[in-house]
Amino acid sequence: MSTTTNPQIPLWVNIMQAILILIMLAQVYIYFFNHQMMADTGVEVSSAPMLNLVYEMGARTFVMVIASIFVMITQNSKQYIVVLLMNVVRETQEMVIDPLYPVLNAPATPMVDFGIHVVIVAIEVLALIIVFRISKK
Repeated sequence: MSTTTNPQIPLWVNIMQAILILIMLAQVYIYFFNHQMMADTGVEVSSAPMLNLVYEMGARTFVMVIASIFVMITQNSKQYIVVLLMNVVRETQEMVIDPLYPVLNAPATPMVDFGIHVVIVAIEVLALIIVFRISKK
C-alpha cells in the first residue's frame, strides 16, 4: 500500500476542468479551421493582420489546453493552482469584455452573459481556493 504525498483533487474540479478543456478545444478549432463561424459572429477574418491575430489567439488557447491536460494527468495541486488561476483571469476578462462587445449571434443578452460569467468565475474561484487548501496539506 502506497501513501500519497499529493492529496486528491476533488472530482468536481476535474470535471469542471475537463469541460473547460472541451470549450477551449472548440475555440481552437474555430480559430484555426472554422473562419465562417467567426464571420457569423461579426469578426472579419479575411485580411492577413486579422488572420495573424486569430491564429495567435488559437495558439495561445491551445497552450492553455495542453497545460490543462497536463495538470489533469499529474493531479499535482500546485500545478493545478496555476491552471485554475489562468482560468479565473481569462473568465474574469471575458465577464467584462463579452457584455461590452457582444458578438452578432450571441446566445444571450449582455446582462445574462455577464450573470453567467459571474457564476462561472465564482465556481472557478471556489475550485482555486479548494485546490490551494489541498496544496497546503
